[in-house]
Amino acid sequence: MDWKVIFATFALVFVAELGGKTQLMVFARSAETGAPLPVFVGAAATPVASTLLSVLVGGAAARLPDWLVKGAAGLMFIGFGIWALYGLRR
Repeated sequence: MDWKVIFATFALVFVAELGGKTQLMVFARSAETGAPLPVFVGAAATPVASTLLSVLVGGAAARLPDWLVKGAAGLMFIGFGIWALYGLRR
């Protein structure tokens, strides 16, 4: 196991998530419910499940040609952009 990769990934994600909407939602939910431990358990389980899904999909994508993965990612970003713009028209 490469501990440098583990710590670098932790640091990158930790800094990226500081002050993010998830952190603010957890803060508000904990204050609202007055039950910080259940909120912590639920909030901690969510990124684990999300990360597991990302790792599994990324592992499968690693077997595909690079051009296909980059093209699919580009098309998804364009699709999300169109979806967001369409939502503004409502």
